[in-house]
Formats: sequence, C-alpha cells, structure tokens
Amino acid sequence: MVVAYFVVSSAMGWGCNNNGNSNQPAEQGDLPAAISYQIIKEYPHDPQAFTQGLEWRNGQLVEGTGQFGESNVRMVDLATGTVIKEVKNKEEIWGEGVTVLNGKLYQLTWQNRIGYVYDAATLKLEREFAYNTEGWGITNNGKELIYSDGSSNLYFLDPATLKENHRIGVYDNNGPQGNLNELEYIKGFIYANKWQTDYILKIDPSSGKVVARADLGDLRGKSGIDNANPNADVLNGIAYDSATNRIFVTGKYWPKLFEVKLDN
Repeated sequence: MVVAYFVVSSAMGWGCNNNGNSNQPAEQGDLPAAISYQIIKEYPHDPQAFTQGLEWRNGQLVEGTGQFGESNVRMVDLATGTVIKEVKNKEEIWGEGVTVLNGKLYQLTWQNRIGYVYDAATLKLEREFAYNTEGWGITNNGKELIYSDGSSNLYFLDPATLKENHRIGVYDNNGPQGNLNELEYIKGFIYANKWQTDYILKIDPSSGKVVARADLGDLRGKSGIDNANPNADVLNGIAYDSATNRIFVTGKYWPKLFEVKLDN
C-alpha cells in the first residue's frame, strides 16, 4: 500500500490568500447576504449515520460517517436511504469529510490525521496519506482538493501529490470564521456547514470572503427531526447534483435527507 505525506500549518486565525497576503476583514456593515431556502423534497436517511461528508457523483449519493467504531464510507440509494455498498473504517478511526475527483474517493479522518483514497466505483482502498492537522470537511473544484481543519483556513491540494498549492483564510464582517465543517463546491463557490450551528456559509474561493449565509435552523422543527430522533445533532452534509442543479442536505443522525433550493 502506498502512503503519501503532506504538511500544512494548522494555525488558527487569519489564513493567506493566493498571493500570500493576509486576508483583510470586510468593511464595517458589509454583511453577508441572507440566503433563503425552500424544501423541494424529503428522502429517508439512515438515523444511525453520523454524517460527516456528503457527495453526489454520477447519479449516486456518497456518504462518509463518523464516530469511533461506526465510521465508514458508503454508497446510498437516494430514494430509499438504503446502503448499497460500504467500507468500514477501523475501530480507532473517526471518519470525516469525503469527496470524489477523477474517479477517486477521498476520505479524511478527524484526529487520526490519516486520509484514504478509494476507487470511487468499487470503494477499494488504493492508498493512504498522512497530514499534520485535524481533518474536517473536503470538496474539490475539479482540479484541486479543498479541505478544512476546524480553523478559518481552507487548504487547496494537488490531488496527485497531496501537497498544498495554496490556502485562504475565511472571514466575514466580524473577522475570521472557523469551525468550517462539511464542504461542497457549487457554481464557483465553496459552501460550508459551520459546526455547532445550522448555518451554511457561501465562500468566495478567490478571497475567502463569506458572501452569503443560509440559516437552516428551522429545518429540524419543520420536519419533526428532533421528535423522530432525540440524538439528532446539527445540520451537516451538503451534496450538489450539477446535472440537475439539485442540492441535498442532512445532519448527524438525521432520519431524513432534504432536497432544497437555496435562493441566492
């Protein structure tokens, strides 16, 4: 098995933009735009899945789950929520975000600091890679992997070498925005779940600026999630179907997955 290594800084606070300059906070009063949303459709979701990563690729829902002893990567039937195929992680592994690029499925782990590369069609493990930060969310822009580590930084990696190309620091009018969790790249912007909240941030990848924010906090109440599963945790999981322009969201231990329209 091939093991690759890459090194990035895990410093909290300001990151750097593409030119190596620190991002500057937005001007006073330059608030992120508010994104409203509509529920288009509801689907069943495994209430035992502590969702860490969500992806839609080639007509297939791909999910990564967390918790020690429960973590796995899986292919899921959208209509029924049934797990079609899965690969379980070792007991000591806490799985995090997943993304698919060029036929490869990438999975991060939290404090284990090990990532996995699978064949996206078969889920056969092909290689491992190590990193010196925590692993949270991961997405891609079609050329680079983009991942978060709990700080306000987003790291852009070469998928072949897994070395850092550059990074950005994410900020809004209040300063750096950390706790960036599950990520999804949609129409040129990075969408990020903000952990411990039910917010989704829309981030400009060229500057790190949060240009808009969606508050999906009432999604749980509207849909009875808390009544169905008292262990349900925060919103976490964003998947985008570029072929049909659909967006799917869910949360940790949520019994439902939602197709939503973000009005932005």
